[in-house]
Amino acid sequence: MLVAIGAAVAVFTGIGAGIGIGMATGKAVDAIARQPEAESKISKSLLLGCALAEATAVYGFVIGLLIIFFLG
Repeated sequence: MLVAIGAAVAVFTGIGAGIGIGMATGKAVDAIARQPEAESKISKSLLLGCALAEATAVYGFVIGLLIIFFLG
């Protein structure tokens, strides 16, 4: 029972990553709308930030799987 709860908590990192990516995308679109000539710089920073946020979600998923398979 506690293993399932631990795995669920580890997978909840995906919620934070989703919120972070959504906020970053919204801010990037707003910045591009205000300064269209800076689109390439904004897009590069956005993609890097989204990749790092998504990596956090993947790490949480992997930890959840490890908890289930090795402790369960």
